[in-house]
Amino acid sequence: MDNIILIGMPGSGKSTVGVVLAKALGMAFLDVDLLIQQREGALLQSLIDRRGVEAFLDLERDAICALDCRRTVVAPGGSCVCREESIAHMRALGTVVYLKLPLKDVPGRIRNLSSRGIALSPGQTLADLYQYRAPLYERCAHITVPVDGLSLMETVEEVRSRCERCGR
Repeated sequence: MDNIILIGMPGSGKSTVGVVLAKALGMAFLDVDLLIQQREGALLQSLIDRRGVEAFLDLERDAICALDCRRTVVAPGGSCVCREESIAHMRALGTVVYLKLPLKDVPGRIRNLSSRGIALSPGQTLADLYQYRAPLYERCAHITVPVDGLSLMETVEEVRSRCERCGR
């Protein structure tokens, strides 16, 4: 197992699962949202507000395409699948795992929608975002792990065992 890239909707647990999974596997952990904030010197929401969604998606693509890591669990932002170059790079970098959260559970897991740094276009709802991104997550992923009803540790174990079984 070289790299594991966790994708999914905001609130699906990419960062939380990623930290625990990395520790359990003795791997490094990388949060692409934090990397972007460090590179740009601004919070994600500020970048989206100042530059717009499309420019933010380009920043995210650039950050993802610059990744060159080994034995790392990577948690990109939920919008990582919005650029083809990002999808191709993530799939080449390692095993892409989609943490599939049902739409009904997304709003309850996002407490700070207006400041979280979610790439929402004006007038777009979380349901709109889900309908657009879900097929992209499915297409990008090597493995899909439904996380509905799973605890953090159950999710970590499910990701670990599915990655081992798929031999990636």
